[in-house]
Amino acid sequence: MQMTEHALRQAWSRTAAGSDLLDDAMFPPTGTSRDQYTQRVGDPGGLFLVLDEEGTVRGYRSPYQEIFATGDLDQVLYFGAEDAVRHLAEHIVAHTPGHGPVTNLITGQAQMLDRINPAWGSRFRSGGMDGAQTAQPCGRDPLERLAWIAGTWREQDPYTNLAFFRGEDISAEQIALLHGANPEQVAAGARLSDLRSMDGTGRDSWDIAWESCCFGQAGDWAFMMYHETPPGIRADSAALSRLGVTETVRLSATAAKAIYTFDYTRDGRRIDDDWGVLELIWYERGRAPYYRGGQLDFLNRAIRRAELDHPELTDKFELYFHALETALGLQLPRQAIQEETVQAAQWVRNNG
Repeated sequence: MQMTEHALRQAWSRTAAGSDLLDDAMFPPTGTSRDQYTQRVGDPGGLFLVLDEEGTVRGYRSPYQEIFATGDLDQVLYFGAEDAVRHLAEHIVAHTPGHGPVTNLITGQAQMLDRINPAWGSRFRSGGMDGAQTAQPCGRDPLERLAWIAGTWREQDPYTNLAFFRGEDISAEQIALLHGANPEQVAAGARLSDLRSMDGTGRDSWDIAWESCCFGQAGDWAFMMYHETPPGIRADSAALSRLGVTETVRLSATAAKAIYTFDYTRDGRRIDDDWGVLELIWYERGRAPYYRGGQLDFLNRAIRRAELDHPELTDKFELYFHALETALGLQLPRQAIQEETVQAAQWVRNNG
């Protein structure tokens, strides 16, 4: 079938006729340019389809954010149905006595898509674009390894930046030194409690935290936590590569502006599907945050798995962090950080 707007609407009508769930659901607004988004949809958030001359359909959730591109009719219909049942599920859970707006939101959408087309229900549960097999449940406490820090991190506690580094035979100490950590304190194995117990500094705990970093090894990753690195220090991808680092993940929180960013690089190249800065605030429960079928689709899958496994987590940042842990293996040593036995050092500028 040639992909035209008329053909799409006819196919949608046939699909809707076979399901009572889509009786009142309109096919997403369609146009020939993303510039028509505001005219057709209004406020960002709604699904808008752009059909090009080659028959490729591109989905948008704002005039600037393309979320998928496909020439497959079934996938176009699926995305339309996914959008429709999301609105229906939100309405149902919001008007169910004794339930909050997120309770059963994900399973509700999956069950409704099952009723329309079992393959679509399976695709939704997988979180991906091609309906691959759903990932296995993690089977553990979702706050155990990384997500325990998500709540306080939103308020820049204990640090603004959480950075992770992976590679062959890398050293957390060398990475800390590259970022400007005091060599003497690194060599001595200073702990955060040591920095806080120094006499005669004239600085309170906030000053010490702002002028220092914590670091160590957790699983396959070295980690660093800090507020700001010293001026003039440039720990760029080339310098990290010389230390054997092949992957980095950086999470930053700017509490006053409610900006929380995720930055993933591999072999010196940012993985972002050309979206630029990735803000965690884009993530909404039940809606894949990244380009469907793109470089970060593995995170879409991990987030959906987290949503299905842990409806009790009402904080979406905890869900997101749990997905990062399952997808990439990120973790932080909770006991060492909370008891201040984690390795730490002041920045060189504070000691010289």
